[in-house]
Amino acid sequence: MRKGGLVLAALAALTAPACAGEVPMTLRNAYVAPLTFAEMKGWAKDNHLAAFKSFMKSCGAILQGSKATRHKRPMFGGLFIACEQAKKIEQPTEAAARNFFETGFRPMRVAKAGDVNGFYTGYYETEIDGSLTKTADYNVPFYGIPGKSGGKSTVFGQYDRARIEKGALAGKGLEICWVKDPIDVFFAQIQGSTRVKLADGTLLRLNYIASNGQKYYPVGKDLIDRGIIAKQDMSMDRIRQWMVANPEEGKELRDKNRSYVFFEKTKLAPETQIVGAQGVALTPLRSIAVDKSLHVYGTPVWIDANLPIDSEEPATPFRRLVIAQDTGSAIVGPARADIFFGAGTTVEHVAGRMKDHGEFVMLVPKSVALKGDSGPPDIPLPQQRPAEIATRTAEATGAAQ
Repeated sequence: MRKGGLVLAALAALTAPACAGEVPMTLRNAYVAPLTFAEMKGWAKDNHLAAFKSFMKSCGAILQGSKATRHKRPMFGGLFIACEQAKKIEQPTEAAARNFFETGFRPMRVAKAGDVNGFYTGYYETEIDGSLTKTADYNVPFYGIPGKSGGKSTVFGQYDRARIEKGALAGKGLEICWVKDPIDVFFAQIQGSTRVKLADGTLLRLNYIASNGQKYYPVGKDLIDRGIIAKQDMSMDRIRQWMVANPEEGKELRDKNRSYVFFEKTKLAPETQIVGAQGVALTPLRSIAVDKSLHVYGTPVWIDANLPIDSEEPATPFRRLVIAQDTGSAIVGPARADIFFGAGTTVEHVAGRMKDHGEFVMLVPKSVALKGDSGPPDIPLPQQRPAEIATRTAEATGAAQ
């Protein structure tokens, strides 16, 4: 959509009253403009049935929500109604799934205040060789923690990364397993989950349970600011390569990140995907992590971006409907998302180099009248973003959006 039409549509959305029966909702620090499905490039070619199946996973959690929550949070209430309608589709087909989204939702393009596009990174489930017992080779622990799953640590909040890695928790019986390299633990903590492969082929599935509450330090930004890695070359792979080549300096850099993540062992089968913050199993390339302070889990989001999937250049068109089912400390802002790529070494390299802009379009239930609190930006809206802006990195790899 060209600038003129987008600006006029945004102004109309901001000034027009909500239709009867609609619940008004304002997305903070956001520029919001209505679109039509016809204006969404690639919409007709997407696999809507795959998106519908991912959405139905979210419905399992949404339909358990209380009546008070539905009234308090308009978006949640709208999704609750949508889920009730989705359940009536007993044998969904591609046509039925597409019709469900087109008749029950309105597409609303979203950007942070002063911008025109969203920002995307990728995450994945790492896989590491490990041991249930400490040995000369396997001597770096993954720690568990007592307490309720999903909360911040109130027991070990006084311990930062440096103290823990020096052995502050040793001997407390919290070791789940052991691996060879602290760099592997560090990257598993960034991703929030990992698969630990034991010598007999057994896979331990570890997932985030709590953090120590300390502030996350963006190690990638540190390397950029010091001129060690150029901004346009920044990726998870480059950070890892530098840490491996510079073990002492790498440890010093990791210690600057005082945040430390604890894990729990799950009962997930090897073929089962990890569970996101909504409490449902994630779907590779159909699940995203969003800012939970702004968005409701289960919200469908249309992504239109060119991403570095087939090569290191952001040249692969990615146009598909995904579902917000997870969150992360680095995922901040109304049009910020982390795309879940699944597990394995191949997706690790792809997800690790993601740091790209593109359209962020929320599908908003028709019972909700969404608007932003920021007007249209003063900058032109190009058909595609220039390649040079795709060099920005996410917080985990060094730069804020």
